[in-house]
Amino acid sequence: MKASSEKSFAVTGDETVNSSNADFDAEGARETFARYRRIVDERLDSLIPSATIEPVSVHGAMRWSVFAGGKRFRPALLIAVGEAFGARDEEMLATACAFEMIHTYSLIHDDLPAMDDDDLRRGVPTCHIKYGEATAILAGDALQALAFQTIAADARLGAELRVALTLELARAAGTPAGMVAGQSLDLAAESRDDVSVD
Repeated sequence: MKASSEKSFAVTGDETVNSSNADFDAEGARETFARYRRIVDERLDSLIPSATIEPVSVHGAMRWSVFAGGKRFRPALLIAVGEAFGARDEEMLATACAFEMIHTYSLIHDDLPAMDDDDLRRGVPTCHIKYGEATAILAGDALQALAFQTIAADARLGAELRVALTLELARAAGTPAGMVAGQSLDLAAESRDDVSVD
C-alpha cells in the first residue's frame, strides 16, 4: 500500500474531509475575533446605562468593570458557533452581551473581600477598590439583572426562544450545578486542610 502525504478522516458515511483543505487561518481568526469584540463592545456600550444617569456610582462601576479589558471570549464563542449554524450576528448579539454581563458580574463578586479579595483585575483596580464594596455588590447585581432583561427584551427572537435562553443562562449561572455552585465549592475548599492542587 502506498503511503499518502495527505491525511483525511471520515466524517459521515461516504464523506471525507481532507486536512490539507482545512488549514487554520490564524490571521483570519484574529480578524474575525476582533470584529466580534468590536460589535459586542458597541452593543454593550448601548445597553449599559451611562455613568451620567442616576445612580451614577452604580452605572459607573458597571461600566468600569465591563470595559476594563477582557477578551470577550464567551460572546465571541457564541457568535462563532451561531454563525457556523447559519445565524446572523444581529440575532445573537443581545444574548452574547448577556453572557458577558453575567461573566463580569461574577468577576466583580469574586474579587470582593469576602471571596478572593483581589485588588487588581485585568491590570486595573477591581470594582470594590475603585467604588467601594457596597457599590461593587450593587454593580454586580445590576449586571446580572440587566443580562436577563437584555435577553427578555430582544424582539429579534421569538418569545419561546427568549424564555429558553433565559432559563439556560439562569441554570448555568446559578445552582445547583452552575457558576454560583462552583464558587461555593471553591470557598468551601479554601477552608479545608485536606484539599491540595495535587
